[in-house]
Amino acid sequence: MSISTKHRKIVTFGEVLMRLSPAEKRKLTQTNRIDFYFGGTEMNVAASLSYFGEQTQQITNVSDDLVGDAAITKMRQFGIDVSAVNKVNHPLGLYFLEVGAGMRASKIAYNRFHGSFSKITPESVNWEAILDEASNLHWTGISPAISENAYETLKIGLLKAKAKGITITADPAYRSNLWKYGKEGCEVLKELVSLSTIFIGGVKEINEILKTDFDFSENGFIEASKALIETCPSIEKVFDKVRTGLSAGWQKVYGRAWTGLEYIETDELEVTDVVDRIGTGDAYAAGLIYGLIHFDNEKALRFANAACALKHTILGDVNLVSPQEIEEVMAGNTGGRIKR
Repeated sequence: MSISTKHRKIVTFGEVLMRLSPAEKRKLTQTNRIDFYFGGTEMNVAASLSYFGEQTQQITNVSDDLVGDAAITKMRQFGIDVSAVNKVNHPLGLYFLEVGAGMRASKIAYNRFHGSFSKITPESVNWEAILDEASNLHWTGISPAISENAYETLKIGLLKAKAKGITITADPAYRSNLWKYGKEGCEVLKELVSLSTIFIGGVKEINEILKTDFDFSENGFIEASKALIETCPSIEKVFDKVRTGLSAGWQKVYGRAWTGLEYIETDELEVTDVVDRIGTGDAYAAGLIYGLIHFDNEKALRFANAACALKHTILGDVNLVSPQEIEEVMAGNTGGRIKR
């Protein structure tokens, strides 16, 4: 099965979080003033795709209070269909971010283990109705780590999506400190990846899932991708984002992929004045999903990499750039000249 060319709904499943961050790259001990944003890796993907002009829908739980209402309002503002968002009597998950500078790394502290999304249940999601008009379903490894209910709910959705021939993008995003309910994270991710069609990750993620030790060279990536496809035959293609961090404010990114037939790689893009690192991987995923719907593999990979690079210049969790802005970067227009 290949990426659908029919322009239909893209569904995302995952937690919506509130991000709390001191302004001006201060540490928490330096300020009494906090900025907040709504995000969450899957919601960030949906919002970016919506900004590209795609129809998107988020499946999640939010708190049944003014914070949950604000989260729903923000999703609506991004253009995301919130008809599958449930309100429950548990607080919205949140995290604190201290933005780094120079050699000082950014730091994050999460408060999400008993949040509203952890209480999602298979009975609360009408997968049949939601997937009836969907061409794509996107998930990450963060969601099944939050709770066993979230894992069970996602698994049912993946099985139904696979049966309907829907393209399923998997970003494993393994976080060992999140898996607290008794299941072995890598085994669960291998099971769920086996139900997916496009893998967004590289050698590190494949080694974690397969318990292998491929190196990070071009050949190591190709061999790791082949091993993943052999173990999980429903996976057709592997797309990776490679980052080099020179400092908190200076990053380089390029994309590489194994299409099942050939290896492809983009040029490296350099961001010398990073505004916000959060959501850059989500921008890559959204760019890739959009690219695979509209372009061939090579252009899709370049589109994803340019989208990722541009997100470094956008404050907040979501990549608020248009396809036209991304294609300008792809064409080499990286000077940042004022447009009049």
